[in-house]
Amino acid sequence: MLISFPSSGIPPNLTNSKGDTLLMLAAYHGQAETTKMLLDKGADPNVLNDRGQSPIAGAVFKGSDDVVKLLFERKADVYAGQPNAVDSAHMFRKEDYLTLFGVEQQQ
Repeated sequence: MLISFPSSGIPPNLTNSKGDTLLMLAAYHGQAETTKMLLDKGADPNVLNDRGQSPIAGAVFKGSDDVVKLLFERKADVYAGQPNAVDSAHMFRKEDYLTLFGVEQQQ
């Protein structure tokens, strides 16, 4: 589902009552097109929600390859939040994400 926003109106980092930005919700639900559109509109990929979670860590948790790659390319901080994207990739044995992030894999 692609959400379309007029050029004025909704702030790109609008949050819900849990501190989730529209970008966090799109990333967590694997919506690559919506994630790209929000980033193009100025959404900050490093805004943490009220639980200290980042959009890229949510995408890693859900295994959304396209979203993880897109957020990483758009300068999402893989060490932001708790657990961060690197910790999540280690936890769920997502070696491809660790390689993308340039992080050594744990033995």
